[in-house]
Amino acid sequence: MPSEREAQIDQVIAEFEGTFALLGQANTPEFLEVDITMPQAKVLYLLRATGDLHMSDLVARLGVTLPTVSGIVDRLVEHGLVARRGEPEDRRRVFVGITPAGVELIDRFRDLNARQVRDLLGMLDDEDLATVRAFLGVLQRGIGRLMATTEAGHDPFAPSSHSHRSATS
Repeated sequence: MPSEREAQIDQVIAEFEGTFALLGQANTPEFLEVDITMPQAKVLYLLRATGDLHMSDLVARLGVTLPTVSGIVDRLVEHGLVARRGEPEDRRRVFVGITPAGVELIDRFRDLNARQVRDLLGMLDDEDLATVRAFLGVLQRGIGRLMATTEAGHDPFAPSSHSHRSATS
């Protein structure tokens, strides 16, 4: 039986997911016209954030096998969104980098997201907007604590007497 706090956390998660599902419905057609999969999008976001990565780094960061990453990268290369390059001293070492077309696609996703959020926030009155800002400040403090816990070598997602992860998380 979940505690009162765990029940509240589960309710917040459900409301958060429901909120983003509603927001996603507003621009679904524009989002769906992009012909890439979620794993491909993850690789693009990662390369946009980090720059070129060795294939083994992609494998480690994504937590999947080399054949899986190779297949994802193959399709992204076919779309012109990433490029492979070998290391001159060791042709077996392959690096992957995002192309200008890949950067443009990621920027398009970010612009879509920013536009959605701007439109949503524009519908709020000043009091509600201040509440959203306060909420984001609370989340940022929590993220800071989570990062400090992780950096200290603790797994913040490990089951304990004060944390709860449902099967839907």
